[in-house]
Amino acid sequence: MSNTPPVVELDARAAAGRDWALRQLGLADARFAPASADASFRRYFRLESGADSWVLMDAPPAREDCTPFIQVAQLLHEAGLHVPRIVARDLASGYLLLTDLGRQTYLQRIREGGAQVDADALMEDAIDALIRWQLASRPGVLPPYDADLLRRELQLFPDWYVARHLQTATRIEQAAALEGIERLLVDSALAQPRVYVHRDYMPRNLMVSAPNPGILDFQDAVEGPLTYDVVSLFKDAFLSWPAERVERWRRLYAERARRAGLPVADEAEFARQFDWMGVQRHLKVIGIFARIHYRDGKAHYLADVPRFIGYVRDVAQRYRELAPLLRLFDELGLHDGAAA
Repeated sequence: MSNTPPVVELDARAAAGRDWALRQLGLADARFAPASADASFRRYFRLESGADSWVLMDAPPAREDCTPFIQVAQLLHEAGLHVPRIVARDLASGYLLLTDLGRQTYLQRIREGGAQVDADALMEDAIDALIRWQLASRPGVLPPYDADLLRRELQLFPDWYVARHLQTATRIEQAAALEGIERLLVDSALAQPRVYVHRDYMPRNLMVSAPNPGILDFQDAVEGPLTYDVVSLFKDAFLSWPAERVERWRRLYAERARRAGLPVADEAEFARQFDWMGVQRHLKVIGIFARIHYRDGKAHYLADVPRFIGYVRDVAQRYRELAPLLRLFDELGLHDGAAA
């Protein structure tokens, strides 16, 4: 078998990044292929030489800033969590050379393994890692997840999904109802204990690794509501779990977090905080997926919008205060399993 690296068709940035990475590693050549891409303008490539491998992050400086990634990686490392180490950096060009945490995400393991996968064990590791991250929180280190940011995120739903995707103008009473719901959700979020928040702590960004999990895509971290990452983990963008399993994991998190000293509310209040924080995130993600489609040309994200419609409807029908949101969804034709 030939040891010649496979030929990969590279654009100018990828080729320049490969050459830079090879120089940093002191290698003449290495296997070089796409590792993954995300919803932003970042791309990732894997370099392999023998048994060793690394990951190149390509973050065009005009579109992405690597500085938050570097800062949050250090915070996670100091918290004792498994994150990529930075081998080399060229911030002016937008390249980071990182250690490789492996090839299989939680999402891939769960989807490919089926009934053979011990999802409970994976989630327990993720819960324990999340608690360590939250316990490491220090005020004023990360940007605040404040009212302005929460509202900007919520505005993505009417701007991008309702107006752009559905091509529907909300009536005055509908806009007023949505504004009232937004106030409830923002007030609930701001009333929670404040901790470090990953903002995309979900199976797609957790790697099956030793120690487990490896954590990725953390550059947008902020300081904000305690339940945000918890609901992100259990009510995922790409996986749906039975309600009883979500409740069991939520209770497990709450028990372990309280035991570790985090200021978790009593069961009833924590369940409400979890649910309402989820609605804020779900509305935001529906808007983001529409924006990614129309602005960035990545249409496949829209296929997961019905999952979030289901999440919102499930919670809204269980809380009297959220009934106006359920009515709005009915009026917009957003029902469980509705087409994106």
